[in-house]
Amino acid sequence: MTSEQHSASGGTELGRFLRARRAEVTPEQVGLTTGPGLRRTPGLRREELATLAGVSIDYYARLERGKETRPSSAVVDSLACALLLEADEHEHLRQLATLAARHAPEPPPAPSRTVRPGVKLLLDSLRPTPAYVVSRTFDLLAANPGGLRLYAGIESWPARQRNLARFLFLHPAARDVFGNWENQIRGCVARLRALAGTDPDAPDLAQLVGELLLKSPDFARMWERYDVKGHRSDTKSFHHPDVGDLTLGYQSMQLDGTPGHRLLAYYAEPGSPDHDAMVLLDLLTSQEEQKPAAGRPLPGHG
Repeated sequence: MTSEQHSASGGTELGRFLRARRAEVTPEQVGLTTGPGLRRTPGLRREELATLAGVSIDYYARLERGKETRPSSAVVDSLACALLLEADEHEHLRQLATLAARHAPEPPPAPSRTVRPGVKLLLDSLRPTPAYVVSRTFDLLAANPGGLRLYAGIESWPARQRNLARFLFLHPAARDVFGNWENQIRGCVARLRALAGTDPDAPDLAQLVGELLLKSPDFARMWERYDVKGHRSDTKSFHHPDVGDLTLGYQSMQLDGTPGHRLLAYYAEPGSPDHDAMVLLDLLTSQEEQKPAAGRPLPGHG
């Protein structure tokens, strides 16, 4: 594709408009304080605008360069707010984003979420050991009862929304459930950062990271650190609302023939309080599964 064609497609026009508007906004206008010395950049720096808009610096840089051509409506609106755009300018930005997406190559399909029947049987056979399968971006694809309930509260989310990274950063119970929440989120972000380095245009990754950047200041802060070295531990501690405190060992296993799916299983020494709590977690879930739904008569009772 020639530079003229690229310009006609709208990709570089979106970048040009963003650069032009960024140059027109001073730090003082958006409440930023500038240090002593001469600023080489007229208007806002890229990193300043990215921070104001709640997106990563590398993502915003890709927008300006025409490498990223499918910003979500939420990102467009955040950029318009950060750039102090008036209504007609805001609408122009929306139109440029729409035009860029229309002419951009179709993104690759998201990796399969299918979990083989044999793996589901394996999860069930591991009971009462909590176990689950996650995608490369932490989508919770399948779980046995204890594995699902271990992340207390995630079971109330629709199945398509169940994602361990989303839980850690956005669920109100996450900080209470994990005794070492900071270590958990550090390892989570490191794994996502490593994936971004090898497959930056992955659609499943882009969607999740975009959501977390907009909704979680903690995630945005850690994402900008670009730390790909997670905290390694062979145990996880939980403050579980149903069974109390428990510390479990765990093992992660890559599943052959899948697009990065992993099976995680937890364990505790038989006879220990942690093991008893683990068994109780499975038992409670089984009992709830056997309860009739509210208002639904038992079989044979009309």
